[in-house]
Amino acid sequence: MNDGTIDSVDLDILQLLIEDANRSHKEIGQIVHLTGQAVGARVRKLQDIGIIEGYTVRWNRDKLGQSVQALITIFLTSHHAHQQFRSFVASSDEVIEVYSVSGEGCYWMRVRVASPSDLSAFLEQLLRFANYKVNLTIDQLK
Repeated sequence: MNDGTIDSVDLDILQLLIEDANRSHKEIGQIVHLTGQAVGARVRKLQDIGIIEGYTVRWNRDKLGQSVQALITIFLTSHHAHQQFRSFVASSDEVIEVYSVSGEGCYWMRVRVASPSDLSAFLEQLLRFANYKVNLTIDQLK
């Protein structure tokens, strides 16, 4: 089992963890017909071979006052701005996700802030590296 190959049971375990990473190994074992200990060994294997990279918590930013979400297309102003932009992104708490993309723009970014004025201040900082196009989210469907 330590050879790095996975089977359908590993995929079932992974799917169950994706749905709810808080499930116990025992609970998962009951679903996939293994002991909790056997599930734990398979989860460790999935971690060791890099399929499971970590765990996270989903939380409600609206309830913590971060109700403005924007999707931003980034157009870097120069080829030399990439490293500075990446450093800026890494140090910005407002930035939730960033993707390097082909097509329109250089990057797509998702940010969350408390207010429109906070978004404006963030965008003012962004202008040091890039021009941008902003879309505000209205609702999350999935």
